[in-house]
Amino acid sequence: MDLDLPTEHQLLRDTIRDFMTSEVAPVVDQHERERRFPIEIVRRIGELGWLGIPIPEDEGGAGLDTLAYAVAIEEIGRVWGSLGLIVAAHTSLGCGPLHLVGSAEQKQRYLIPMASGEVIGAYGLTEPGAGSDSGGTRTIARLEEGPNGGTWVIDGGKRFITNAGHAGTYIVTAKTGLRDDGSPEISAFIVPADTPGFSVGRLEEKLGLHASATGELVFSGARIPAANLLGERGDGFRTFLRILDGGRISIGALAVGLAQAALDASIPYARTREQFGRPIGTFQGVAFMIADMATEIEAARQLVWRAAWLKDQGRDYGLAAAQAKLFASEVSSRATNAAIQVHGGYGYVTEYPVERFFRDAKLTEIGEGTSQIQRLVIARRILGLRVV
Repeated sequence: MDLDLPTEHQLLRDTIRDFMTSEVAPVVDQHERERRFPIEIVRRIGELGWLGIPIPEDEGGAGLDTLAYAVAIEEIGRVWGSLGLIVAAHTSLGCGPLHLVGSAEQKQRYLIPMASGEVIGAYGLTEPGAGSDSGGTRTIARLEEGPNGGTWVIDGGKRFITNAGHAGTYIVTAKTGLRDDGSPEISAFIVPADTPGFSVGRLEEKLGLHASATGELVFSGARIPAANLLGERGDGFRTFLRILDGGRISIGALAVGLAQAALDASIPYARTREQFGRPIGTFQGVAFMIADMATEIEAARQLVWRAAWLKDQGRDYGLAAAQAKLFASEVSSRATNAAIQVHGGYGYVTEYPVERFFRDAKLTEIGEGTSQIQRLVIARRILGLRVV
């Protein structure tokens, strides 16, 4: 069993790490303070091919695997959580559905520009009254007959959508009817940003990840061609479940990156900060926190990499992805909290970055399914019972 990263993955990791530390790190604080979406940097990483890492080359991507994608998100998140989330949402949730079920024509028109970094993508699933209960979707799409298959007319709204207002292409879910058993029929649609009747509502003021945009999508008689139905009618629910499985790997990787950033900041501080005439790292109270952080972070990283490897092998990775996302996100919260404790009073002020890591990490326990939802997924798979 070889647990070393393949050479090409190591090269990608080192290249992204160098770029993030030399070109991105100096501008993070200003963007976070101003709550400014990093348009220029996103454009630059698109040019470098990092907005479509796991997408095949003939679909506009880099043609690398899921493990490479997880490594990339960790390295980006290690420097800037907001940018890591922007890339993860674009790649997993924006490009992912098109790669999974898009037609050849849809991939040519929408996926290639997204995966090649020309257009940012977003995914509209969550609604004001439908979070973990995504089956409770209230947004409605109705088909109007007409030339070329007719027109879909969408009414409703989505909330907490990453990249809102900056995406050029949105993948959204809507109810298109009822099934024979009375359950909602959920379908997926491609909605270009300039669609008549579609607009972006308010942008959220968030606890953390201030440079990433999170906002409302508003559909008021939004009209799209029948050809913009993504996948088969009624398959939207099944598609989004598959997409969330893969998205959990990227959120797990982001969580590991934030946790590693907290450890990276804590080690030199514990070595150089003195109390009672000696470095605080010589006291067990601090040293043991560092030891726990390092151990849990490595365990979380291996869970994320294992889930990515299983996906790349074409094997069932749903359970592994849920476990990785659950553990990594909670490790991230513990590690960033410990980093503040190591820094003491300095950890609570914005002069040091650990307070930002702490705020940013919380999202990883919520996005792509809360920790409670992950435990449901894991328990159901292990027990074979309908745990509620």
